Amino acid sequence: MEQAEAYIERARQATGLGELGGDTWREGLERLIASARSEANLNQAGIAQLEGMIVMLLMKRLEIEDWYARHPAIDAQEIVAPLMILGLPRTGSTALHCLLGEDPAARVMRNWEGMNPTPPPERATYETDPRIAVMQTHMDRRDRVTPRMKQMLPSTATSPVEDQLTMGYDFRSQIFQASYHIPSYVEWLNHQADLVPTFEYVKRVLKLLQWRCPPTRWRLKNPTYILFVDALDQVFPDARYCMTHRDVAAVIPSVSDLYYEMHKAAADAPDKRWLGELSLDWTELGMRRMIDFRARGNEARFFDIYFAPFQKDPFPVLDRLYAFLGEEFTAEARARMEAWRRDTPRDKHGGHAYDAADFGLDPAALRERVRFYSERYDVPTAAY
Repeated sequence: MEQAEAYIERARQATGLGELGGDTWREGLERLIASARSEANLNQAGIAQLEGMIVMLLMKRLEIEDWYARHPAIDAQEIVAPLMILGLPRTGSTALHCLLGEDPAARVMRNWEGMNPTPPPERATYETDPRIAVMQTHMDRRDRVTPRMKQMLPSTATSPVEDQLTMGYDFRSQIFQASYHIPSYVEWLNHQADLVPTFEYVKRVLKLLQWRCPPTRWRLKNPTYILFVDALDQVFPDARYCMTHRDVAAVIPSVSDLYYEMHKAAADAPDKRWLGELSLDWTELGMRRMIDFRARGNEARFFDIYFAPFQKDPFPVLDRLYAFLGEEFTAEARARMEAWRRDTPRDKHGGHAYDAADFGLDPAALRERVRFYSERYDVPTAAY
């Protein structure tokens, strides 16, 4: 892999643009490159994949800054009281995000605009933007190359998406550990990195996306939030939080297997035990930070959702969530959500099968290690 300056030059040559908007992104980029060089054991496809991702992220940042430079009024947009969906991964949060995205009064980031935020979308063409078809072609190709991904993360070009890629514009994101063996980068991200500039850049992108395309009532989702909730709160002090819960014995092996499927494309022999340790370590750390945050006078800002009852019938839960938000749960929103649920049954593309032991994980030991979380929120255990 090359030095950071080489990728920056590639991005500038590809776009014809020069301004990257400060340098908060530089440390993360340099640490990512160093970690990948010394630790990732990338094959040739993996090197090309990571280098392509780095250049793409720099290009998107250049394009975002160009739009701000030409249209400074964008910065006057306000992001007001967003709902942040957080908690452990694989807890039903994706289904929740998709359901909330069916409400015409709400705004979510969708796959196609998350991947290509410029030019900023316009309301009149939001449903027909040509980037939708381009993104769907990309996703169809992904499903052919890695068919298990469709089982684990069923998604379309218009599905709501996490802002992991948006965080990647500042090179402080879990999007990299999901595909590459980069332990020193992960250690820096989890314990040393300042995520305030990263979430400030996420806000910058949200302003751009809503500038010509209301509504502005944002529903955002990202499991990473639990690790960096203090930084998130500093940037979005009026945010409301929805926390999803599920037995850790079902969650952590599933996350590990998802990472494994993504690592296979970049390295010839992914380390399954490291993936198990990685998944357990960051979820435990995130839950400890989340519990501490909630205990510091923030409980009233949280709405809790439990996996099993939500999967059985989400609508009583959604009724209570809208009451918590102080917003009307309209008949139109409910009908659209019912249609989405009817058309998108769980395991539509087959079940997600995995063996926790492959990742060095034991369900009983997992439950014991994270007992502080499950007992605090009364999370039931279940067969996984």
